[in-house]
Amino acid sequence: MRTWKWPKHSILIIAIIATWLQTYITYKTSFDLELDNFLQQFILLMNPFAFLLFFYGLSLFFKKAKARNYYIVSLKVLLSIVLYGNVLFYRFYSDFITIPVLFQTNNFGDLGNSITTLINVTDLFYFTDLLIILLAIKWIPNATQSFEIQPKMRQLYFVASVAVLFLNLGLAETERPQFLTSSVGREVLVKNMGTYNYHLFDAYVQSKSSAQHAFADGSELSEVRKYVKDHEAEPTSELFGLAKGKNVIIISVESTQNFVIHNKVNGQTITPFLNELTNDTDTLYFNHFYHQTGLGKTADAEFIVENSIYGVNRGAVFFTNASNTFQTMAEHFNEEGYSTNVLHANDKSFWNRDVVYEAFHIQKFYDVASYDVTDSNSVNWGLKDVPFMNQSVEIMKQLKQPFYARMLTLSNHFPFASDKRDQYIQAYDSGDQTVDRYFQTVRYTDEAIKELFAKLKKEGLYDNSVIIMYGDHYGISENHNKAMADYLNKEVITSYDAATLQEVPFFIHVPNSNIKQKVADLVGEEVTNNVAGELDIRPTVLHLFGIETSNDIQFGTDLLSKEHDGLVVFRDGRFVTNTYVYAGERCYDRKTGVEVDATLCMPLKQKAQEKLMMSDKVINGDLLRFYDNETGQVTK
Repeated sequence: MRTWKWPKHSILIIAIIATWLQTYITYKTSFDLELDNFLQQFILLMNPFAFLLFFYGLSLFFKKAKARNYYIVSLKVLLSIVLYGNVLFYRFYSDFITIPVLFQTNNFGDLGNSITTLINVTDLFYFTDLLIILLAIKWIPNATQSFEIQPKMRQLYFVASVAVLFLNLGLAETERPQFLTSSVGREVLVKNMGTYNYHLFDAYVQSKSSAQHAFADGSELSEVRKYVKDHEAEPTSELFGLAKGKNVIIISVESTQNFVIHNKVNGQTITPFLNELTNDTDTLYFNHFYHQTGLGKTADAEFIVENSIYGVNRGAVFFTNASNTFQTMAEHFNEEGYSTNVLHANDKSFWNRDVVYEAFHIQKFYDVASYDVTDSNSVNWGLKDVPFMNQSVEIMKQLKQPFYARMLTLSNHFPFASDKRDQYIQAYDSGDQTVDRYFQTVRYTDEAIKELFAKLKKEGLYDNSVIIMYGDHYGISENHNKAMADYLNKEVITSYDAATLQEVPFFIHVPNSNIKQKVADLVGEEVTNNVAGELDIRPTVLHLFGIETSNDIQFGTDLLSKEHDGLVVFRDGRFVTNTYVYAGERCYDRKTGVEVDATLCMPLKQKAQEKLMMSDKVINGDLLRFYDNETGQVTK
C-alpha cells in the first residue's frame, strides 16, 4: 500500500489555505458587510487570496527551511494581529483601522474598561490558523527540510499571484466602478480588496496625503473659496445678533442619539428634562439633526463645531493635522472680547487636546486637574456628569464675562456603566448589555443637564447665557442592530434605518427670548423640522451672536436662514435631504423609508462628493495658511 508523501511546499500551502479560510470566516462572522449578489460574495471570498499568495510566496526565496518557516510564522502573527485588531476596532466603531488611528497611542491608556468589555474568551478563534501552521511545522515529516525552487517555477508562481490580484480588482471595478478613486467608506474597500490589501492601500493614501500638504499652494484655495461663496446662506437680518453680548455655553452631549427624545423604555421616560425643553418657547429643538463625524467621534464633533469643516476620513484631525492653520469659532469670540474656554474632566493630552486647543485659539482648557475627582463621584470614563455640571458652574462663576465655554460630558460613554444610585430607570431587557445599559446612562445625563440649568439660575448666570447642546455622535453602533430592531419594533435595521439613527439632538436655548415664535414668524415653522447637521452649528451660532462670517471658509450654513442648504452629507459619503436618504448605495424616500429609483439620488451624490472633496482639500493641504480671513483674499 502506497503511503502519503507530503509535498515539500506543504507549509506554504497550509499557511495560505488556513489564513485564507480564517480571514473569510472572520469577514462573515465579525464584520457586518452588506453583500447583495453572488458576485459580491465571490469577490469577498477571493480577495484575501491574492495577498496571501504573494506575501507567503516570498518564503520561496529562502533556501533554509528554518528561515522559511520563521518567515511564514512571523507573517502569520502579524496578519493575526492586524485582523484581530480590526475585529476589536469594528466592535467599537463599526469601522476599520487606519494608519493615523494607529498613531493615536496616547488615547489607548484611557480606553481601559471599554477595551476589556470588547474582548471575549472565544476570541482565541482568531488565532486558529496560527495554531494549525505551528502544528504542521512540528508534525509534517519534511516541513523542516531545506529545498531550492527553480527560478522559472518561482517566476510562474508570482505571475499567477499578480494575475489573481488583477482578477480581483477587475471584478471589483465591475461591481463597484471607481471604488479606489471615489470617496467611499472603508467597508466598500474591504469588501472589494480585502483587509490586508486595504491596509496597503491606506498606507499609499497616507503618503499621498503627506505629499499633498508638502506641495500645496494657494491656488487650490481659490477654487474652495468660490465653492463656499456659491453655497453660503445669508443670515436672517432680524435674528442676526439676537444673542449679542451674552455668554455662550456649548455642551457636547456624549453619545446621545435623537431616538431617545420623547421616547420610553418599558414605560419609563428616557429624557424627561430634554422633552420639556422641546416645548419651551425659549428653545429651538432641531429634530432631524445629524452628526457628521468619522473615526474621530467626539474629537471630530469638536473640530466640526469649531471650524464647520469635515474631519478627515481616516483618523482624527486632532492627530493627523494638529499643526494646521485654523479659523475657529473660538477665535471669532476672542475678537469680540470674550474669554474662550473648554471644560472637560479628562486628561489634557487625550485626543491631543492640549495641542489642538492652542491651535484653535482657545484661551483656557479646564481639564481633569481643574476638578475634584474622587472614587465616589466618578465611574467608567471619569467624573460623573452631575458633579461635572456643578463644578463647571463654579468655574464659570470665576470667568471673565462675556465668556465662551464648551463643555464635554462623559457619563454616557461606551460601555455605558453606571452606579446603582445613578440609575433613574431600569435597564432595557433585550439581552444586549450595551443597548440595555445605554438608556440608563442617557437618563442620568438628562438629569445632569437639568442640574446644570438649575445651578446656572442659582448662581445668576442663566439669564445672560445662551445654552447650546448637541449629541456628538451615535452611541449604539450597527453591531447592535438586532437589539435596536427589537427596541424600535422592526424586523431588521435597514440601511435607511441605520442612516436615520445618526440623528442626534440639537438645542439652542436663549432665556427670555421667545425665540421659537420669532423664528417661526420670520423663517417659518418648518425650520426646525428640516434636515441639518453639525457643520451648520458654527455659522448658526456666530450669526446669532452678531458675528459676520462672509469671509470664512466653512461648509455649513445658517440654520435660521431661508437659504439654508438642506443637503447633509455624512463623512462616509451617505447623505440626507428633506426628500431623500442615500445609504448602502440605495436611494430612499426620507419620509416613508421606501426605496426609490437610485437615479433620483445621483445628482445629489455628485454634490455630496464635491462637498467632501473641497473640505478634504482644505485640511490635507493646510490651505488656510494661504488665506487672509479679514479680507477674504488668498495669499501666496
